[in-house]
Amino acid sequence: MTEHMLIGFLTGLALYLLYISNKCRFQVNEGSVAILTSFGRAILINKETNHLKTFLPGLHFKWPWQKVYKISIMEQMIDLSDNESASMAMVADGTLLRLDAKLRYSPLKTNLYEYLFSMGKANEHIKSLFTCLLHNEIASFENKNSGIIKSQEGSYAALRKDRQQMNQHIQEFFTLKMGENYGIHFDGVDLTDILPPDELAHALNGVINAQSEAQRSYAQTEGECEQRLIAAKKGIAIAQAKAKAVEEEIMTLVHILEKLQKNGTLQQYIERRKVEVFSESKLSYIKR
Repeated sequence: MTEHMLIGFLTGLALYLLYISNKCRFQVNEGSVAILTSFGRAILINKETNHLKTFLPGLHFKWPWQKVYKISIMEQMIDLSDNESASMAMVADGTLLRLDAKLRYSPLKTNLYEYLFSMGKANEHIKSLFTCLLHNEIASFENKNSGIIKSQEGSYAALRKDRQQMNQHIQEFFTLKMGENYGIHFDGVDLTDILPPDELAHALNGVINAQSEAQRSYAQTEGECEQRLIAAKKGIAIAQAKAKAVEEEIMTLVHILEKLQKNGTLQQYIERRKVEVFSESKLSYIKR
């Protein structure tokens, strides 16, 4: 009985030591860092600047009561338009546009305290903040080339035409506004698409369809006019050929008559032709 108890005790002790050894070590992967808290308090290198002690990729050891926080320091992306309210933004002329935007940022190793402990839910906080700033910038965006967005052009057309300029403007504004606050480095906001509201989309489709129909009608009318022009040119050519043939026949007849007149037989030729015509007329009348 004592032997069985000793074996059980040793087995339990071995399992406990294995559990403790597992609790006393942790692994950090590439692209990440880790920080420790002891009884809920973060371990700091400098208490005045709240500079956290960080652990680089590799195997590390800790006390069992310490808790590990692993943070990816690689560039992260947040979709700013994953719901309808976040994807709608009002522009300068009052039009509501649908935006597809992606936020890119990286946590700062030198300011992880702000990133971890100044916000309850870091990603949601950052997303809400940048969504508000993005909507504000789009609403106040001005075409720097012309000073203001031309009313006859419309904000939607201006934003699509100057998207690269607007992206650069938003990049500069966010970098200046945010800096390295909240423990992150702002990498960029990518406006992947700017879509008009349904009513404007239908109107634009109507305009495009009308332009296509007008172009089709124009091409069809142009083709018909070209065909008529070709037919008219051919008709003119045929009429000119017929007129030339008649002219040649008349000239030939004039030469014959002049020759008959010189020979003094013109009157006889006229009399003979008169008789032939009368004979042909009588024959034609009898047949009818």
